[in-house]
Amino acid sequence: MNLKGKRILLGVTGSIAAYKSALLTRLLIKSGAEVQIIMSASALDFITPLTLATLSKKPVLSEFSNKKTGEWSNHVELGLWADLFIVAPLSANTLAKFANGLCDNLLSATYLSARCPVMVAPAMDLDMYQHPSVQSNLHRLQSFGNLVLEAESGELASGLSGQGRMMEPEHILEHVALFFQSQSDFSGKKVLITMGPTQEAIDPVRFISNHSSGKMGLSIARSFAHRGAEVHIVSGPVSLDFSKDQLSVTRVHSANEMFDACQALHPQMDICVFAAAVADYAPAQVAWEKIKKDDSSLSLDLVKNVDIAKELGKVKGSRQLHIGFALETENEEQNAKAKLDKKNFDLIVLNSAKEEGAGFRHDTNKVRIFHKDGKEFNSDLLPKEQIAELILDQIKNIPVWV
Repeated sequence: MNLKGKRILLGVTGSIAAYKSALLTRLLIKSGAEVQIIMSASALDFITPLTLATLSKKPVLSEFSNKKTGEWSNHVELGLWADLFIVAPLSANTLAKFANGLCDNLLSATYLSARCPVMVAPAMDLDMYQHPSVQSNLHRLQSFGNLVLEAESGELASGLSGQGRMMEPEHILEHVALFFQSQSDFSGKKVLITMGPTQEAIDPVRFISNHSSGKMGLSIARSFAHRGAEVHIVSGPVSLDFSKDQLSVTRVHSANEMFDACQALHPQMDICVFAAAVADYAPAQVAWEKIKKDDSSLSLDLVKNVDIAKELGKVKGSRQLHIGFALETENEEQNAKAKLDKKNFDLIVLNSAKEEGAGFRHDTNKVRIFHKDGKEFNSDLLPKEQIAELILDQIKNIPVWV
């Protein structure tokens, strides 16, 4: 595996699995990577800095400053220097710090300021690993866009056997190689992603909308960005933070505003992902003043909104890809496949509103993917970050640019 020129930060935390970090360091160096190691204070009880410094050919860092020389270990610079930040092993304690923004050592400070992708390999006893708080923290890291390498099963230090072993260094190296390989999957491609709900005004204070959170769309956007694409988001009103992502974001409210923004961007795009939950109808007339409540009933005259995906599908270029989403409650497969032709999609992602843990607002999803050429793919219930990667894997295999 050729990692020549790649700069990797390796974080080592307090775990019996810390001895594996020596082999991981050796494998990374042998593959051509430049490795800088940061250790937590508790990691020093399990493996010596001298061992890791010898293998990495760099001084190992564990404190904010060298007390003898006064030299500062600049955590911001470290985070900017790296192409990838790997934390292996990741203990339950450091995991909790990462997930909740605690910052009491050099390792956690570097994590919080790192702009590079982060990959973590948890290691702990099986009951700790399965504890709801640990699983919640791992899911939270994934929601930040971090890559979690699931613990492997086998004999543990406690004498028990089960899931909790840090992934073997050789397997971590394979994931690292695949990560850098995937970074060029969509290099040079421009991607438009619609996400979130739209809000159709009734009066100055009320509107028609839906429960879409935008989480699936943002996960897809981040995955495209990690794989080298130039990403343009057109988002309805969502409470998501885009500030840490290298993404172009246009915020809109109504379906018409979303259509105008997409129509302007569409001709320059290679891939368009229509993940927004656009309101099908809007009030025919918007009241200028707040509608006052009285004892009578209220009727609204609704008109059909523009079908953004359908309209842009009519002008889709031969070398453009259009990806659709369908949230259904009945005749799910039939309805999703009908949209493939109706809206000129290359593939459509179906998820069911009846599936527990899938759909709006959840951090997980379960999807079925239907290709225009008849191929199908089914996923398990997974974090939306993993679902996004699976969707991109399906997209990259469409031979439109061959």
